[in-house]
This record gives sequence, structure tokens and C-alpha cells, in this order.
Amino acid sequence: MDKHLVKIILGGVIFAIALFINSEIIWLKPAVFLISYLIVGGDIVMRAMGNITKGEIFDENFLMSVATIGAIIIGEYPEGVAVMLFYQIGEYFQDYAADRSRKSISDLMDIRPDYANVKRGDEIVTVDPQEIRIGDVIVIKPGEKIPLDGKVLEGRSMIDTSALTGESVPREVEAGHELISGCINLNGVIIAEVTKEFGESTVNKILDLVENAGNRKSNSEKFITRFARYYTPVVVFIAVFLAIVPPLVFESATFSQWVYRALTFLVVSCPCALVVSIPLSFFGGIGGASRAGILVKGGNYLESLAQAETIVFDKTGTLTKGIFEVQKIHPKGISEEELLELTAHAENYSNHPISQSLKRAYGKSIDNDRISELKEIPGKGVQARVDGRLVAAGNFRLMESIGVDYSEEHWDGTTVHVAIDGEYAGFFLIADELKEDAGLAISRLKELHIKKNVMLTGDTESIGRGVAETLGMDEVHTELLPADKVEKVEEFLGQKSKTGKLVFVGDGINDAPVLARADIGIAMGGLGSDAAIEAADIVIMTDEPSKVAVAIGIAKNTLSIAKQNIVFAISVKVLVLILSGVGLASMRAAVFADVGVTFLAVLNSFRTLRVKKFTQV
Repeated sequence: MDKHLVKIILGGVIFAIALFINSEIIWLKPAVFLISYLIVGGDIVMRAMGNITKGEIFDENFLMSVATIGAIIIGEYPEGVAVMLFYQIGEYFQDYAADRSRKSISDLMDIRPDYANVKRGDEIVTVDPQEIRIGDVIVIKPGEKIPLDGKVLEGRSMIDTSALTGESVPREVEAGHELISGCINLNGVIIAEVTKEFGESTVNKILDLVENAGNRKSNSEKFITRFARYYTPVVVFIAVFLAIVPPLVFESATFSQWVYRALTFLVVSCPCALVVSIPLSFFGGIGGASRAGILVKGGNYLESLAQAETIVFDKTGTLTKGIFEVQKIHPKGISEEELLELTAHAENYSNHPISQSLKRAYGKSIDNDRISELKEIPGKGVQARVDGRLVAAGNFRLMESIGVDYSEEHWDGTTVHVAIDGEYAGFFLIADELKEDAGLAISRLKELHIKKNVMLTGDTESIGRGVAETLGMDEVHTELLPADKVEKVEEFLGQKSKTGKLVFVGDGINDAPVLARADIGIAMGGLGSDAAIEAADIVIMTDEPSKVAVAIGIAKNTLSIAKQNIVFAISVKVLVLILSGVGLASMRAAVFADVGVTFLAVLNSFRTLRVKKFTQV
């Protein structure tokens, strides 16, 4: 059994015995009360004395020690012991609540791998993941955690990603697929090549993020810390005033009467309910979000997210799947096969989803020796020499910048124009698909009373407006370069209210400047994306835009609970402080105002862990 609980039970039993003692031995009852007091309160008194030697005088340990020892000195033994006993009960439930909140975080921390099986010649050796280098070949057996990021060389298996994403459905991997550290191999043996060392692996970056989340305090937490720093010394001086001045001024007043009132005042004044429950609320909110596959880097970001007023989405990879496929090829003065071959070679070094789709459509191996003078032009496209011929592939801006006349036909999709040696050679029509829950994401945000949902895209007016109308966006801005997106976000920042916040949601790949400029940056698809984890304030581990609404729901709920605790705690304490000052509140009422309010506030904080209602469709 927990030592803390044993101490409470033992002290409580002895306290109960003392209450029923009816002996002629005068010192027996006080002695039993003192034994009970030393059991339940001895450590608090010692802690208060230790803090005084360090210069940390005015804390809850000091207040409880002075109040209870003072009660014993004036003969109020039951009051002194009861206060300390109920204080310890409150502390026990605080610890229990904190442990519950930490457990939701520690469940995520279980993703840390303990070992890795690395191939050394014909042998398999078990080593620390930190000893493995890029290019090493590792073996992951069924039931083992994937220790490092890698690429599958052999084998097929189902992978459990729930610790990272909150999703219960396993993913299938086979040769050629990427492996993410921290996931669990369920049923097959996998042989993989390591692509990142442990320090740079996904699991390590996530663990660093989670471990440091508690260091970023919300404004509410900072306020409570400042409040307690000034509040506690003030109430101590008021208590001293109550104990000394009235008996000297009023003839009918007695020192014992006003000392009792001053001690009651001290018990009430302890700011435990605020100091404990507010950080616990935000800690619980962060823990609850992690259960849903949403990593929040600190309570300050959770608090800001609750005040979201404008949500700005990047289109490609955020609201759409970002998996482009070539739908049509329109060559001009060249065969389809040659146009596709030259364009795929020119696009070979680009990681843009459109470039990937052109290479997939080509479907053959690309000879890098045929490519030279490669140049990627942000927001426009690429240029390269392929077999000595200058190939330019991109949007209409690229064609205009090199002075090539292009086809202005309008199609539902993205048009990639191609010029070869300064002559227009045709275009490709490439289409993207909306994510299944994109519409649900926008409708849920409207239910949460978000004032404005905006979409930014580099696509043409017709494509952008079509997607925006399908989703029910409030605004759409098209044909934007990366720098234009930053300007648009600046514009929206100037339009929001003083208390409202602007949230930008991107895929974390090329949105770092906008993510940094917004009040809150949310990156989608953090599973496997270093850029997402580094750049954003909040990381959604899956590719579901509907989880933006889940994150905002959790944030609003957390802030609401924190505010409830502040209002409730301060209201009750002020009332009982006034009543104790005029002699209408006993020390038992003071115990309720301190321990009781703390207990109720902590119980209320538990509700931040309940996130299921926000994740249900």
C-alpha cells in the first residue's frame, strides 16, 4: 500500500481514538492528539523548516504549520490535527490526479526502444539503439518496438502505430516501405536498413517534445505563480494584524479569540487549490490530446488554441491527399512518350508531389547522367538540361518568365506546362483528391464557432474555388507563391480581434515560414515528418484535418475547466476569509475552504483527460 495512504489511515485512526478518550488523566488526550499530529503533519513541519533555511518562507507548508501549531498552542487540539489530516488527504488526491495525467503522457513515452537487433555478418547482435549508424541493417521480430527510422529490405508485417497516432487500425508494410521508430511490429519478421541515427529519429524528437511540454507555461499558470508569490506574504501579515491589533484596540476582545481567528484566516488563505489545479488542468489537457494522436508543445499553445478565431489551411497535403496523378497528356510537336520522358528527368531531383506524380507516370528508371544544370524555381517549377536540351516544366508563371506562349485551356486540375529549348511542347493535367474527412473538419470548426475558415493555395482560381466551395470555406486565395502566403497571414493577423488567435494548418514540409508567423502553427502528418515536429507548435500525427477541430475542442475544454477552478477557488476563499475575519467561520470551515476546495478543483481537473467526446464522429 502507498506510504502516504498508510500515514493518513494510521493518523486518522489515532485521531478518532483521541476524540473518544474520556480519561481523568489530563495529559492523555492531548498526548494522543499530538501523536496523531506528528504522524500526519510531521513531514510538512519539517519541510516548512527546511524551506525557511533556504529563504523560501511563504509557502503552503509554512501556512499549514503555523496555523496548526498555533491551534495546538491555544488548546484547539482537534482543530489543529483535523486541518493537517484533511490537508494530507487533499495532497493524496492531488498526487493521484497528477499520476493519472502523467500516465497519459507516459503511455506515449513507452515508445522509447530499449534495444535493437543489428546484423553483424551472419550474426544478430542486441545493442543499444544509440550505437547504431545509418546504413546498418536491423532485424525487428514480432512484438518488438521499431528502434530507429528505416526502410524495409525484406519481410511483410502489420505495424501498430497507436502509441503515436491514437489510431487502432494497424498499417501494413513490405519491402520498400518506410518504417517509423516507436511503432510496434505485430506479426512478421522485418529486415530494414537504418536511415536515421537515434538522435535524429522520429521517436527521439517526439520524446523531447513531450518531455519539454511542461516547461512552456500557459498565461493562466504564470498568473497563478505570480499571484501566489505576492498573495501569501500579504495574508500572513493580515493574520498577524488580526491576532495583535483588535485585542489592543477593543476592550471586549481577547487574544485567544483573535489568535484563533487569525489562525483560521491562515488556513483559508493557503492557495493550494489554485497552485495545484491550474497546472494540473493544462497537464491533463496535454495528456488527453496525446491520447488522440495530437502533440501539444506546451500549456501556452493549448491556451492560445482555445482562443482560435481564424483558421488558415494550406490546400495541398493538408485538405487534399497531396497524391497527384497524371490525368491527361497534351503534347505539341512531340510524342507523348518523349514529352513524359524528358519532363520526368527534369523533375527527378524535386520532392514536390507534382514532380513525384510525373515520375510515377513515367514508370521507368531515370538516368541521372543525362541531367545537368538543374534549377528549382520556388512557386514556378524546374529547369534542367536533359540530353543537352533545356527543359522547363512548371506553371504559367514559369512560361511567362521565360517568354514562352502557352495553352490557356482551363481544366479541373493542375496544369504543368513544358517548354523545350524555348519552344512550347505541351502540358500535363494533374489532379489531387480531397481527404475523406476534409469536409467534416470544416463543419466541425463551424460548430466550434470559428469565425473564419480560409484556404491558401498556389493553384489556379478555378481549382482553388472548386475545392473551397466543396468544403464550404469562408475565403479562398489562389495562385499564391510561398512569400504570398506569409503576406496573407500577416493580413489576417491585422484583421483579428485583440483576444482572438490565428491558426495556420500545413503539412510541415514547405510551410515553416507561415507556421512560425501564425499565433499557432499546426502541422499535419507528423508521423515520419521531421519538419512538422520541428516547425509547429502543435503536431497532428495523422493526416486527418478533422483532428484540428478535436485539438480546438480539447483546448477549449481545458481552458474552461481551468477558469472554473480559478473562479470557484477564489470565490469560496474570499467568502470564508471574510467570515473568519469577523469570527463567523470556524477552523473546520477553513479546512473546507482549503482542502475541500482543492479536492473539488482537482476532481474537476480530471475532466481534461476525457477526450473521447471530441474524437467521436
